[in-house]
Amino acid sequence: MSLARLAQPGILEPIPAQGRYLTCQLRMGAQPRAVLRALAQEVDGRATVVGLGQSLVRELGVELPGLRTFRGIEGARTKLPATPTDLLVWLRGTDRGDLLIRSRHLEALLAPAFDVTDITDAFSHDNGRDLTGYEDGTENPKGDAALAAALLPESAGALAGSSFAAVQRWRHHMSRFEAMPRQQQDHTIGRERDSNEEIDDAPDSAHVKRTAQESFEPEAFVLRRSMPWAEGNEGGLVFTAFGHSFDAFEAQLRRMSGAEDGITDALYTFTEPETGAYFWCPPVRDGQLDLRALGV
Repeated sequence: MSLARLAQPGILEPIPAQGRYLTCQLRMGAQPRAVLRALAQEVDGRATVVGLGQSLVRELGVELPGLRTFRGIEGARTKLPATPTDLLVWLRGTDRGDLLIRSRHLEALLAPAFDVTDITDAFSHDNGRDLTGYEDGTENPKGDAALAAALLPESAGALAGSSFAAVQRWRHHMSRFEAMPRQQQDHTIGRERDSNEEIDDAPDSAHVKRTAQESFEPEAFVLRRSMPWAEGNEGGLVFTAFGHSFDAFEAQLRRMSGAEDGITDALYTFTEPETGAYFWCPPVRDGQLDLRALGV
């Protein structure tokens, strides 16, 4: 069976028109196995992508190789909140009302063991652009390279086709960005907004230069599946990176935060992360989440 068939399909498919992110915490003293079995039977990984945090996996008495809890980056010169949680549910669809109905159903299903602690509504904007108007995920790997970057290989046995997800909700201070001259905006990102062409003489702090995946040793490729979010007149980006490990994400974040060479990513002049958490996204078999690696 190919890696693509083992993965939760929503990880590999394009960004949906609408999304909703639920983070859930295990209730003290609750027994999650029966609830997780019910969730696994209902979720095929396409319209609903599920990730489990290390704390929940350990509650089940399991240690998964490669899974850890986000603790920030040692030596970072920027704000990097660590907000670990037990369960992530990413609802994908085309109709916001449908996502509301589905999330209420899932909240009821999870209620015997989990509390929903946060909900973030997200959406696709202007054919895959961030709220700043710049294209997001331009250098995403494609085809076999995407599978290799995002999924654990066949040699991982029962974990083959699963993925590790790093999730941060970034809040944009839009007034700061809007006050920048256009050239400064372009140099902050490292691309020309209208053409999406990379700017060769952009400063070293430009986001594109900070995160050029091929410039790391080893190369730091991840599969980005990020979505803008908005609430009232505030908004930002739910950054989501899927990988066969957390190493590539951490390499990029180390450089962005100035921990590598003292230069911080220019993104921090107008946006900052509010959350940060790691998850393991199980594989699927026969149209259901495969939680056998957890003994569920």
